[in-house]
Amino acid sequence: MIRLNHKKTKEGQFSEKITEIQNKLYRLAYCYVKNEQEALDIVAEAVYKGYIAYGKMESMTYFDSWMSRIVINTAIDHIRRNQRVTYMEDHAQEFVAPERGASPEEKMDLYAALDRLIPEERAYIILKFFVNLPFREMAEVLSIPENTVKSKFYRIIKKLKIYLIEGEVENV
Repeated sequence: MIRLNHKKTKEGQFSEKITEIQNKLYRLAYCYVKNEQEALDIVAEAVYKGYIAYGKMESMTYFDSWMSRIVINTAIDHIRRNQRVTYMEDHAQEFVAPERGASPEEKMDLYAALDRLIPEERAYIILKFFVNLPFREMAEVLSIPENTVKSKFYRIIKKLKIYLIEGEVENV
């Protein structure tokens, strides 16, 4: 009977924690696939994976980072499985960071440049600009040292700039 109560407690804790961060997980998945239904499917699959592995978790301290990592991996797996072009829905704007006067053309160029990155590289940009995580928390989510996160992040930013400049040249 004690085991059953412990199990119920764990299930309750998991449910509570997921409820607290469900919007964050959805935004994270949405940044990868830019489609509401696919993002919901990814979050559902990630929650299932998290629930299965939750019993092995010792500390709740890193639950957010742990679930974010599961969502990222699930999104990357989903993209690899489908290997098709994703599209932007009309209501996509509500999930992006506040704009500072960028025109619709500039936004489309940015999204096109993001799509040219491999999914692992996209994780750095999404975690930094769409989820607003500091480098320390990004390191926890990605399970790599903070300095490695910084160096990879800046390398990816340079790559993005090149893609954006190439886009300007193509459009002239």
